[in-house]
Amino acid sequence: MIIGTWNLENLYRPGGQFGPKDKAAYEAKLASLAATITSLRPSVLGVQEVGDPAALEDLAGLLEGTWHVTLSQHADDRGIRVGFLTSLPVFVVADEVGFPEPVRPVQVDDSGRTTARAGRGVLAVTVSTRAFFFDAVVCHLKSKLLSYPGGRFFPHNEGERARYGAYALYRRAAEATAVRAVADQRLRGDGREHGVAVLGDLNDEVGAATTQILLGPPGSEIGTPG
Repeated sequence: MIIGTWNLENLYRPGGQFGPKDKAAYEAKLASLAATITSLRPSVLGVQEVGDPAALEDLAGLLEGTWHVTLSQHADDRGIRVGFLTSLPVFVVADEVGFPEPVRPVQVDDSGRTTARAGRGVLAVTVSTRAFFFDAVVCHLKSKLLSYPGGRFFPHNEGERARYGAYALYRRAAEATAVRAVADQRLRGDGREHGVAVLGDLNDEVGAATTQILLGPPGSEIGTPG
């Protein structure tokens, strides 16, 4: 079985504020995505940056066979959310957005404003085959691309850059903790009996502290004896 994850980069139908400017660009993007998916032939594909649910349905319609679209109900302020595109039947077992207790709200800007929720939902499904079943979790953690007051993407000085880098890290770490909490719930205390795959755009490298939150203790990763 092939499992994959893909950030679809602002998947919207054309004509809206965030989507392609014309139908031709939209159809070209869908054709390219469909060709790659057909080549890879994943059974389970975790997807990020689905801005328009109908656009993912359009993509599924270009693929051979029966494909299932499952999306989180928790989107960001642009409608961006995570989901699954699968050739196997799935059912939703979790769709979380809040930070797990006892994690407190984290600061997000210089005003002292805080948030107690992830920017996008953390979605978990159970995947069923004739021989076995497992759970899959998909997420999209806070970007390392920093934004500043007034919609700026550049800092006024190095102090501002450092502060907003810290705010983004606070959020990404809290979001990673939320993903880990969902994975732990699905493991049900015994990873040898309950298979769980965590997929998504983590917005950082393998050695990053936020990624290590998801990996667990040394020896628990794929390819290690733990």
